[in-house]
Amino acid sequence: MKNVQIQVSQLMKNGIIKENPIFVQLLALCPLLAVTTSAINAVVMGLCTTVVMMCASGAISFLKRTISPQVRIATFIVIVASFVTVVQLLMAAFAPPDINNMLGIFIPLIAVNCIVFARIEIFASKNPVFFSGVDALAMGLGVTLGLFVLGAIREIFGAGSIFGIELIADSSMHMLIMIMAPGAFFTLGTIIMIMKYRASKRRANA
Repeated sequence: MKNVQIQVSQLMKNGIIKENPIFVQLLALCPLLAVTTSAINAVVMGLCTTVVMMCASGAISFLKRTISPQVRIATFIVIVASFVTVVQLLMAAFAPPDINNMLGIFIPLIAVNCIVFARIEIFASKNPVFFSGVDALAMGLGVTLGLFVLGAIREIFGAGSIFGIELIADSSMHMLIMIMAPGAFFTLGTIIMIMKYRASKRRANA
C-alpha cells in the first residue's frame, strides 16, 4: 500500500510540476495560443482535456492486451476521438453559450493533441488501469494549471479582468497585445525564463 501511495505521489508531482506539459515539455501549444485569452476558457479547456485523457488512458490500458500492434495507432485515434465527441456533445448541451462558442472549434482538436497521444503511448499502453488514470489526471491537471496561469495573466493585463470580474477599469491601461496571439508566446517565454533562472539558482546553491 505504501509503495502505491509513493508511486501515485510521484506521478502527481511529475505531471503537475516536474514534467508539466505546458511549461516543461512545451506540448499542447495549439490550445495554449487559442484559448488562453481568458482564465475561464483556459480552465474549461484544461478540464476537457483532462477528462479525455483519463477516459482514453483508462480504456487503452484496459484493452492493451487485445490491441494488435499493427493497428495500435489507429485504435488509439478511434478511442480518443470517441471520448472527444462525448465531451463535445456534453459541452454543447450544458456549457454556457459563450464558452461553448469560444471553445467549440477547439474541443475536437483534443483528438490530435500531442500530450494525449504521448501519455497513451508512453504510459497507458504499458501500465495498469489505475496508474494510467492517475498519470492522465496528473498530466491533465498540469495542462489545466498551465493554461490557467497563462489565461489569467493575459486576461488581467489584456482586458483588466479575471474570470470576467473587472480589475482595471481604465481601458488605456490594458495591454491589447496580451490578448492577441503574440501575447501567449511572450507570456509563456517569460514564465519559462523565470523557471529556468530559478532552477539554475537552486543548482548553483546545492
